[in-house]
This record gives sequence, C-alpha cells and structure tokens, in this order.
Amino acid sequence: MNDAFKVAAIQMVSTPEVEQNFSTARRLVAEAAEQGATLVLLPEYWPLMGLHEKVKLEHAEQNAAGKIQSFMAALAREHGIWLIGGTLPMASDETGKVLNTSLVYDPAGQQVARYDKIHLFSFVKGEEAYDEARTITRGAQVVTFDAPCGKVGLSVCYDLRFPELYRAMGDCALIVVPAAFTYTTGSAHWEVLLRARAIENQCYVLASAQGGKHVNGRRTWGHSMLIDPWGEIISVLPEGEGLVIGDIEPHRLQYVRDSLPALQHRKL
Repeated sequence: MNDAFKVAAIQMVSTPEVEQNFSTARRLVAEAAEQGATLVLLPEYWPLMGLHEKVKLEHAEQNAAGKIQSFMAALAREHGIWLIGGTLPMASDETGKVLNTSLVYDPAGQQVARYDKIHLFSFVKGEEAYDEARTITRGAQVVTFDAPCGKVGLSVCYDLRFPELYRAMGDCALIVVPAAFTYTTGSAHWEVLLRARAIENQCYVLASAQGGKHVNGRRTWGHSMLIDPWGEIISVLPEGEGLVIGDIEPHRLQYVRDSLPALQHRKL
C-alpha cells in the first residue's frame, strides 16, 4: 500500500450502563467515519465500567453471540470501516472469571481477529488497589491481522509494559493499545511507554483510552494518541470524550526504517 490510511482512536468515560455506552460509541465512531477514518479503535472496557469488578461476569458473552458483538459488527458494517472493539468480557473456562477480549471487524462486519489480554494488571498505592486476576483469565496467544495499512498488532493496556509481546508480533505497520490506564500510572508512564513501543518497533501506535472520572469513582488518565514510527505524537486528546485522528503514511514508515535500520541490526 502506498496511499495514506486514516485511523482514529475513540476516547470515552464509560459508565455502568451498557446502552448509554453504546450511544456514546455510536456517536463518536460516526464522527470518526465522517472525518474519513477507515480504521477505528475503541478503548478498553468501552461497553461497561461497572460499580464493582464482578459486574463484568453478568455481561460475559459467548463467542459470536451477544449484543455487544452484534453492536460492533453492525457499526463496522454501517460505516464500512475496520473496527477494533477495545475490550469486552467474554466467557472463560474458569468459574467466576471472564476473558478481557479485543475483537476486530472488517468493513463487512465480519469478525476477523480475536485477542484475549495476556498481562493482567495489579497495583497497590495507599487506598488505590487493583487486581485483574481476581475476575479475569489471562490469554495466551499473540495476535496480529492484516489490514489495508499492513500488519496490525493487538494489545491491551497493561500489555504496554512488556516489550517482548510486541517483538513477538513481527513486522507491524501499526500497533493498537486500547486502555483504561489509571490516573496515577498513566500520568507517570503512559506517554513514555507508548512512544518507546513506536520507536523500538519503528511503526505507528494508536492508543484509545478511557479518560475521566467514572461513576464508580475510578479516574482514568485519557491521553488517547497516535504516534508515528519516529516517536512523534501526531494527535492527542488529554481528557473527556472525543477522538484522535491521523494518517498511517507508508512512505514515512519506510523512511524511518531506511534512515535508521535498527530492526535489521537486531542480534537477539
């Protein structure tokens, strides 16, 4: 592909009400499509940020069956876009746990890829504490898919801290990171980690975040952004609902790799 490929990341402040989140996603995805985006990324937990961590168990869907999946397929088909559905809870084999899953739909609304989040977040600082492993089963497979812009690597939130995952994806034109980074960890590490992944893999990085104060009291960092292969930020949205949008430029990708052929210099 030699032409620019426009992509967008949706930023939300998701609520405990699935239908309300549907309405927000529908509006923002339509806005992205109207601005010319042909690939749109939703944030982690976009359909549901429950009042407590076990609420996600009540909304877990079976593969290829459920209102969240139907909604995403219809949205991709309606706008003729590649839609990467952030994450939704999918049924797992472990009692009392779900998989935190990212699904990809092509412009015909067909599911073309599925990634189950591998790395599960755990963090304690004073009264702020998280442990995803209490209600989530970790995935095991590295997943990429082919889009018109080239190979796209799938990852989710806490995965961002594990560069070996991205090396295992191989040569990607684009890496996506739907996330719900906490305000505490996001303010310290979000941007530097995203830019590092872009620089070391010499590819574009598109990150779609939750960004604000949620009904359940949680505050997320936001700062959805698109980063180019040199590590430069093309677009960023600090906080609140909205989107970031920009182009994947094949010539820019090749220029960076030709100027500094670090991927060819790897020894390990």
